[in-house]
Amino acid sequence: MEIQILGSVFLTHENKQYAMASKRVSSVLTVLALTPREPISSDQLVDELWGERRMANARNALHANVGRLRKYLESITGIRGGDLIRTVGSGYLLDVPPETVDAHRFLKLADAGADLVHRDPAAAIDRLEQALALWRGPALLDACEGLRCRISAAQLEERRITAYEDLTAAKLAVEAHRVSVTELRQLATEHAERERLSELLMLALYRDGRQAEALEVFHGARRRLASDLGLEPGRALHRVYQAILQQDAELGEPRQALAQLAPTS
Repeated sequence: MEIQILGSVFLTHENKQYAMASKRVSSVLTVLALTPREPISSDQLVDELWGERRMANARNALHANVGRLRKYLESITGIRGGDLIRTVGSGYLLDVPPETVDAHRFLKLADAGADLVHRDPAAAIDRLEQALALWRGPALLDACEGLRCRISAAQLEERRITAYEDLTAAKLAVEAHRVSVTELRQLATEHAERERLSELLMLALYRDGRQAEALEVFHGARRRLASDLGLEPGRALHRVYQAILQQDAELGEPRQALAQLAPTS
């Protein structure tokens, strides 16, 4: 069985995909899948499912939803539901290996790719493309909006953008033509606070022989940072700007292989 939470919540078993029957049941599975084999207290689960709208009989309602989830998992896998969703003390535990959850596979692949960006960018591309291919939409899309889910969704989205940055840097190092300037520009505009995206966009444009556009990216990022955050661009972004102005040899010649861009975070 595989649990997919990077988008709408689905279960996959023997190459068949199964949607969740209800949002409450989906939320129980999602919260437990964030930390497989670690117990989550009933109070925490109740907070995730109902928050401030907690009912007088919330614990009973939670128990009923856990029961529905167990039956659903058993109907799909043939494994006793109580063995997959175990009662532990005053809470519950999802007893599956972390690698059965797509979010955990994503993090493992993204970390492996990040470690390879400088040493072996071609291998990094492979890992990072696998990692990003696991995403099908916003993380935890069908989960209730409890604090644990909101924080986890934000952290996963942050890691997704970092993985995209790493993938772009690796592509620029070995096959710059594969970088989508349009996609990179859109992300850099949407996430003005992430200066590394602007750095990568400037370098991608420079490598494509579009020096004037690359320099304008710096000025646009500077305006957005000042307007939205009251900040000036950091040293790394300034360094790339000056290097492009001077056509620094460290950047190589436009349309040639690019030296590695180090993360700025």
